[in-house]
Amino acid sequence: MPPTMGSPSLPTAGQSVLVPVLPLKDLCLFPEASLALVVTTPAVIKALEMARRTGRRVLAVAQKESVVGVPSPRDLHQVGTLADLAEDVLVDGGAHRIELDGLTRARVGTVIGVDTFVAEAEVLAEGDPGDDWGPAVESLARYLHAHADLRSFIDQQRRSREPMAWVNLACQHLPINSATRQRLLESGASERCVKISRGLGALLRKEHAS
Repeated sequence: MPPTMGSPSLPTAGQSVLVPVLPLKDLCLFPEASLALVVTTPAVIKALEMARRTGRRVLAVAQKESVVGVPSPRDLHQVGTLADLAEDVLVDGGAHRIELDGLTRARVGTVIGVDTFVAEAEVLAEGDPGDDWGPAVESLARYLHAHADLRSFIDQQRRSREPMAWVNLACQHLPINSATRQRLLESGASERCVKISRGLGALLRKEHAS
């Protein structure tokens, strides 16, 4: 099926869409999570303008190296998240304060443009988490029991009651580095559950030892 530009309906796994690219520095966006940031780069502001004209949808993709000012397509990771532009407010100095709502993971295909990019993004299947979500949610509950502020924040961020929403929000907000976060994003649902469960256990052990 040929890609469509900024389709307002959510494509299914294997389908492709053409969407403006929003590069992220030291950040990842996960499905069912939200991300607020201030955008000042002219090329990215142009991508936001394109998104507003074509269904308010973008592909949020992390840069491989945060030191790169204006990335090229090869500076971007191959897996990002298709997201709705939920908020876009002009603030002082011409910057934009935006909020992205993550929808589904997508693989970056052909990228066109100079500075401002449009990518053919293929939606990735999440897969069935099977029984792996149970230990992940239990580990998350134990971690949040020891971190009341984070628990309150994640409760406020939840847009879905599905167990995987808990797992994805944990991936989004836990104190882990950007490389680890990207590896979690590149994993299917079952593998992500296993990794976050092990990671939470390691975090708790490290905190208890300190």
